[in-house]
Amino acid sequence: MKQAWRHLSLAGFAAGLGLAPLIGPLTGSVAGELGAVALAAPLLALARPRGCGWLAGCVWLALVALAGAGIGLGLGSLRLAAIDAGALRAEPGESVQLEGWLSSAPRSGPEGMEAELESGDGRVMLRAAQLGDHSIGDGIRVRGRLAPPAPWRAGSLARRGIAMTLEAERVESTGEARRGLSGRVDAIRARAERALGRGVPDREAALARGFVLGQDDGIDPRTREDFRRSGLTHLLAVSGQNVILLCLLAWPLLALLGLNLRARLLALLCLIAIYVPVTGAGPSIQRAAVMGGAGLVAALADRSRSGWYALLLAAAATLALNPRASGDIGWQLSFAAVAGIFLWTGRLAGLIDGGAGRASPRRALAEGLAMTAAATVATAPLMAHHFGALSLSSLAANALALPAVAPAMWLGMLGGMAGQLPSLPVEPLNWLNSLCLAYIAQVASWLGSPAWAQAEVELGSPAAVAVSYLFLVTLAELCLRFAQRRRGLRLGAGGRWRSRAPRLAAIAGLLVACSVVAGARGEGGDAASDDRLVVRVLDVGQGDSILLDPPLGEPILVDTGPPGGEVAARLTELGIRSLGALVVTHDQSDHAGGVPELVRALTVRRLALARGSRPLAALAAATGAERVSAWEGGELRSGELRLSVLWPPHDRLGGAAEDANALSLVLLAEWRHFSLLLTGDAEAEAAPVNPGPVDVLKVAHHGSEDEGLGPLLEQTVPKLALISVGENPYGHPTPETLGELVEHGVPVARTDRSGELVIEADAEGWWLRPR
Repeated sequence: MKQAWRHLSLAGFAAGLGLAPLIGPLTGSVAGELGAVALAAPLLALARPRGCGWLAGCVWLALVALAGAGIGLGLGSLRLAAIDAGALRAEPGESVQLEGWLSSAPRSGPEGMEAELESGDGRVMLRAAQLGDHSIGDGIRVRGRLAPPAPWRAGSLARRGIAMTLEAERVESTGEARRGLSGRVDAIRARAERALGRGVPDREAALARGFVLGQDDGIDPRTREDFRRSGLTHLLAVSGQNVILLCLLAWPLLALLGLNLRARLLALLCLIAIYVPVTGAGPSIQRAAVMGGAGLVAALADRSRSGWYALLLAAAATLALNPRASGDIGWQLSFAAVAGIFLWTGRLAGLIDGGAGRASPRRALAEGLAMTAAATVATAPLMAHHFGALSLSSLAANALALPAVAPAMWLGMLGGMAGQLPSLPVEPLNWLNSLCLAYIAQVASWLGSPAWAQAEVELGSPAAVAVSYLFLVTLAELCLRFAQRRRGLRLGAGGRWRSRAPRLAAIAGLLVACSVVAGARGEGGDAASDDRLVVRVLDVGQGDSILLDPPLGEPILVDTGPPGGEVAARLTELGIRSLGALVVTHDQSDHAGGVPELVRALTVRRLALARGSRPLAALAAATGAERVSAWEGGELRSGELRLSVLWPPHDRLGGAAEDANALSLVLLAEWRHFSLLLTGDAEAEAAPVNPGPVDVLKVAHHGSEDEGLGPLLEQTVPKLALISVGENPYGHPTPETLGELVEHGVPVARTDRSGELVIEADAEGWWLRPR
């Protein structure tokens, strides 16, 4: 009963904090009244029932949990009010001049570069065409116009305490850096970044920064995709693993300095306190820091540590800092992984090692494999919910990479530490580290490239996630108990499951509550920074070829351009070895001329076309590609990417005299908030589609004259128009089409002037990548 009330009260408190965003910030008086009412319950519950029945004990435990939830709800609402008070708020369109410091690293955004700006008037998301060489902590002065964030982005920014964006007209440096403790942390981070890049290839330098600092912006898209598909992407984000390895690395070094046990524990607490802000202090690293700190404090107090209680404490602490953290994907995955490790690692390791000694290398390998398996299984429902796909090669990839992960982390951390002293050479450490990183990258490539590396699995609602976890935990427990009986291993005392039940109930209730909150707010949470859809309008001259490359999904190519367009060579250069689907909008040379060369060079799983020639159908059969007929109402999926066929209707496909252009496939590509209308050669006057507002329009027939373009622009209101065109005798794009786009205020990007056009979309928005 004593252990149960501690766990349930803390879980109730954390759940209350996580539920606070549902009611939003409260005024001090209302939140105070709520807190007073909640505090009355534990006072009544202090007289814990003794010697009473089971039902009375359950009622008392429920009262304790509800009391904790009430307190958490009140404090969470007050915390939200404090966070929101730090955001700059003003009338949209107001012109302002702000001076402050960048509190996040500049990165590419929908309208150029973006970074968070901390000013004396409040926090704001700064958006500018260029931010030069500015980095976190740099002082800047900005003049611009305020605007509200896009509706799909408002929740993500609110989680960071931001209510408005600032469209910069002029940005200049103040010449000052952030001061105080934050400024010193900025300097430590900058020196570590520089040190990790000295004397190693660009790819390995970028991976080192991702492993140690969680900064993965410099990793090339193909490598990021390999890590995602192979289930190794967690290595590119700092987490509890980093905190554990930091402590294991620092412990013998502190012992060499002659520090006693208590001094070493205190030094580790200080190291964790420095490391967390250096890595950006994301929700998952906050969780790891709280759990590590709780363990160290328990060791200082000479008390045993409860892993489950530390996990609940970490949840309460991270939600107390920001009650909206529960909507963050990294937070959810981190807690699910740790819960799975606590549940299954010990028993799995016992089954794998077959009774080897706890200090043996075999036992260490067994625990590493068991931990990987437990974390992978525990996060599977959340991965299916957020990304619509599961990595089938994750267990094998993590097992192969396991021997190199800890050395890579340790060598990277040593390099970052040594970089704090400019006189110390870091090149030897970086060279050794580059070997480990290259090996891990090769494992990711081996197991991330095959078409079977991931499967498309979707769990669309928090209720589906909850049911999946109930089924998963039940199945895992039954399988483990069956395997233990077969191996003749001890199952544990009969009351072991009963003693663990309150902890499991507390963790499960907390995770489900937070999932419900995230679903109720309509936020899927923030994906990792490398979680991007990449759309490439390839430069094939007078023709079309558009590549859509989603995260956690296979690339889809729409058309191949004319013969000799070298699309296959370009895809190979990008590291693409297989396509989930090749879509041929219509069988004309400028759209399908490169199909034979492409299917010889790459693996194509599906070939989709509305009405194709016999040679194309025969080619699909010869290469083993699945032939897919496409017409209005059809759909193709890859991960979270969905291509809906809007045109032509099925009853129009039988007429032999029909114009091929008029029957060209018209596709609506959708990925999360981003939408792209691909019109092939079907001009709007011949293909009357109305998909509603879209972000980007691919202008039909290389910009030929189209009397229906004006009405289409009024219906779709695109923010950007793309024209795939090359040197031609037809006058494409025509002055009439360009004039219509100008009249509707739609900016235009053309392959004949800019070459290959690249659009990227992520959790923050979308943008046309500058050349």
